[in-house]
Amino acid sequence: MTGSTCYVLGINAYDHDVSACLLRDGEVVAAINKERLTRLKHDTGFYADPVAYCLLAAGITLDDVEVVVRNSYLLPVAELERRFLSYAGSFLMAPSDRDQALRSRLFGAGPPKVIDISHHLAHAYSAFACSPFESGAVMVVDGVGSHREDVLEPVPADSETDSLSRESESYYAFEGKSLRTIQKAWMPPTKGLVNEEFFFMPGLGALYSRVSSYIFGHWNRCGEVMGLAPFGSLDMAPLMELRGDELHIEEWPASFRHPYLGYSDRAWHDSPHKGHWEDLARRIQEDTENVLIGRARRLHERTGAKQLVMAGGVALNCVANGRVVDETPFEDVFIQPAAGDDGIALGCALYGHLEVLGNDRGWVMTHPYLGITYEEGRVEQAVRAPAARMTASRSRSTNACEDAAELLAAGQVIAWVQGGSEFGPRALGNRSILADPRGAKMKDHVNERVKHRQGFRPFAPAVLAERAAEYFEGHTHSPFMLLAQGVKPEMRERIPAVTHVDGTARVQTVHKETNPRFYELIRAFERRTGVPVVLNTSFNDRGEPIVETPGDAVRAFLSTELDALVIHDWVLKKRAIHKTARPLLKRWMRFRQALKSAAIREAAAKSILEG
Repeated sequence: MTGSTCYVLGINAYDHDVSACLLRDGEVVAAINKERLTRLKHDTGFYADPVAYCLLAAGITLDDVEVVVRNSYLLPVAELERRFLSYAGSFLMAPSDRDQALRSRLFGAGPPKVIDISHHLAHAYSAFACSPFESGAVMVVDGVGSHREDVLEPVPADSETDSLSRESESYYAFEGKSLRTIQKAWMPPTKGLVNEEFFFMPGLGALYSRVSSYIFGHWNRCGEVMGLAPFGSLDMAPLMELRGDELHIEEWPASFRHPYLGYSDRAWHDSPHKGHWEDLARRIQEDTENVLIGRARRLHERTGAKQLVMAGGVALNCVANGRVVDETPFEDVFIQPAAGDDGIALGCALYGHLEVLGNDRGWVMTHPYLGITYEEGRVEQAVRAPAARMTASRSRSTNACEDAAELLAAGQVIAWVQGGSEFGPRALGNRSILADPRGAKMKDHVNERVKHRQGFRPFAPAVLAERAAEYFEGHTHSPFMLLAQGVKPEMRERIPAVTHVDGTARVQTVHKETNPRFYELIRAFERRTGVPVVLNTSFNDRGEPIVETPGDAVRAFLSTELDALVIHDWVLKKRAIHKTARPLLKRWMRFRQALKSAAIREAAAKSILEG
């Protein structure tokens, strides 16, 4: 321990979206997803990298940490690690990860310092324990959670099941730091080391992931299913529905025999089955919304709560969330930005602080900027790298917000990198690509030329919080880009690049108190255009994680067709030679990054995890 300061470490271990979160006296010091450090999307395996990052942010070692709380939905982490000692075929443990793990003091550790908790319990703590509410109800809905025999929280008698059933949905009530289980929905027994095909199980999130696999070839492209849904019709019969308190899921229709086989975007777009995929996306989205609304109404009846918090991968469905806010009796809804499995690390850390150490709640999550703020020397090193000097001009701005707004108003697409990175899958103004929302062609330009993704996918409007009601219908507090709202009809022609085909938008309300620099940029853009809204999307190329370091930002800028990069007070613009050099630069920088990442990971494991 360091004096009277108390540190708690939370970890989401081994399967997708490995992450870590460190608390100091109950407040987050840092939280990070492993993918941001290894540059491998949804990275799995050992958790050395994000743990080392968090310890570095605090300037401490493992010896200073009071308690470590972990979770993996597969099995309890201690059980997983015992199996890994003799199991050679696990795809979760690459050789480099295995070497790190076997040398780490965390691998194989147990109580009293290292504790494992169950999946939905961690999700629940990630939702209510950092919310602004003293009491309320909790909805946890995801693809698959822990086995019944591994669940820690008491389960009501009417929610009991076989010991090897898996969590699918969990509903709770909370008062202060006390959590009470109201209901659980389970999926049939399938216990094993891993279950690569959980999406064949009869659960809400599992079925949505099955549709994702069918339409796009991967279970974890649910956001794309949501974006595709407005293009389809509701001609096909429902796939699931609530019957009382029971979720009924239909057998997969025999006529659904045209899965996407993963050749290319062009093959997907030109497929004769595209209309079928659009209709299926619309169907599963509609069914999901209806089930969640029904569940929320029933939860309100059973708890009488005025406030609702949500977590689990399904809570990233901003369209469904918007309807829950608008069509249920709850007065307030809170969803923290890492609602998926990366947020498990946050829930584990908060559980450790509250339940293991017996502290009271205090910290409220008002912003997602939980990454390290890099020193100016590191930024200068990145912008002066040889590739940057050769293909881009650079200048030190005296007012980066005004300069960025000028570029946006002139129709340029820029990357905006400031402060600490966002925790969760959304870029919310610190690791963003920004553009002018006023032109309809801007959406297609950013999708095709910058992000290299399907043309149907929408972009988010980032709007000054106090001006949101002028442009959007209904609720006007959406700081984490997790609620879809209707764009007012008279405003749709003003911001067409961020208005989806169904007239909605995934809104981010920007508050001066939580991100003053991004707020000032939007104000500067409004002074030039009269519009207090910018197009906001994550700063990454397709298939890559959001950038983390200054070096990541410069590499991503040089390997894409962005017009400019504004990083802290530096402004980089492409030279004419860049267009010719870009393909070679892209290959060279990926090679260098791979070498550098391997070296960093080895050093982190040795210096920090070995003590």
